[in-house]
Amino acid sequence: MTVSMPLVLVAVMVVLYSGGVYLLLDRSLTRVLLGFLMVGNATNLLLFLTSGKFGSAPIAGTTDAENMSDPLPQAFILTSIVITFGVSAFMLALIYRSWRLAREGEDTVVDDDHDVELVEAESLTTEEVTDEELAQTPELDDDEELSELER
Repeated sequence: MTVSMPLVLVAVMVVLYSGGVYLLLDRSLTRVLLGFLMVGNATNLLLFLTSGKFGSAPIAGTTDAENMSDPLPQAFILTSIVITFGVSAFMLALIYRSWRLAREGEDTVVDDDHDVELVEAESLTTEEVTDEELAQTPELDDDEELSELER
């Protein structure tokens, strides 16, 4: 009994999806990341399996159009790989931050010296704009009035 290659890939895809969903439902953030990667790889396999018949490279002028592979699923898979990489890097940063906060015990933000100087500066005012000042500002309805004011 011979098993065709697409059938093996479907079985691998099902295993990746089921293992990925199982890991996504876990409380450990590292397992959530691994589950996300497994689901991403299973989705890439799904796109690959639904891409149609296999053919020659989609380079214009080398073969007939009927014998070429469709390049769109390849572009989708490449885009999916890039998106999975970006989201995985973001999740890894969140996991690291969560681990670091759990190790330190509390999340405290230290005041920056420059921020303290800005708060204590007397030159900065927080006055409200009065109704008279608002009435004196011109209302611009179109670009022509704006260009006249700029001249």
